[in-house]
Amino acid sequence: MTFDALLQAAAERLKAAGSASPRLDADVLLAHVIKRDRTWLYTWGDRDCSGWEHARFDALVAARAQGQPVAYLTGEREFWGLRLATSKETLIPRPDTETLVETALNRVASPAGRLLDLGTGTGAIALAFASEQPGWQVVGADLRSEAVSLAQQNAAALGMNNVAFMQSNWFAAFEQDATPVERFDLIVSNPPYIAADDPHLHQGDVRFEPLSALVAEGDGLADLMHLVATARRYLTASGWLLLEHGYRQAASVRAALVDAGYQNVESIRDLGGHERITLGRC
Repeated sequence: MTFDALLQAAAERLKAAGSASPRLDADVLLAHVIKRDRTWLYTWGDRDCSGWEHARFDALVAARAQGQPVAYLTGEREFWGLRLATSKETLIPRPDTETLVETALNRVASPAGRLLDLGTGTGAIALAFASEQPGWQVVGADLRSEAVSLAQQNAAALGMNNVAFMQSNWFAAFEQDATPVERFDLIVSNPPYIAADDPHLHQGDVRFEPLSALVAEGDGLADLMHLVATARRYLTASGWLLLEHGYRQAASVRAALVDAGYQNVESIRDLGGHERITLGRC
């Protein structure tokens, strides 16, 4: 069977299974199997695939038809033009989170500074920022050792030496006797912000992602409120706190930032037009 025919059949199967992007899913999975980019498939689609390639691709398509995320099946996801390794221990980097990176870059006032990414996961945010600001010292922290190891793996693969990753329960690694010992010009986070009873937890890729990285108490606001309440102590004078949140949470986060004494509080819309990032300045 040719690659074109194989892709067509797979796309139809994935569409019937409810995939929102059946042809893209099929392309990415087949490119992964044959270790080529998608452009090669468009150019050489009339070539015949081997029996092994067909069998391996069919197995991945079957898993995708059952709802398994493509990023977990291939073990990688592109974010900000960077190819990142993924695992079931971390959230899958999403395009909307690039809005957080862009917003952070827009608040850079000096060629040198320090950024802290809390709940770093794959390291996507920290690595994307570091790739654009080589003069900055970037630190990513995560509660889970598996996430820290994965982020370190991604940094090494990308050859970035201006970013480091460490295990920390929020700010715990940056204080001694409850007193901050490090400060940052920018603190960014994409924390858990989904309520435990949110029906979206039972839909799409989210079903397979770690709940600990998705769900927060207090109708999804608990971790956001904790960061608002504590981050100022770890920011430099005029430093910024930038938070990603749910599309219905912007007003609550803005109010919390204002109550905590932040200035220049505003929300930024994501690619879908939803208020997704809220920020404030010391």
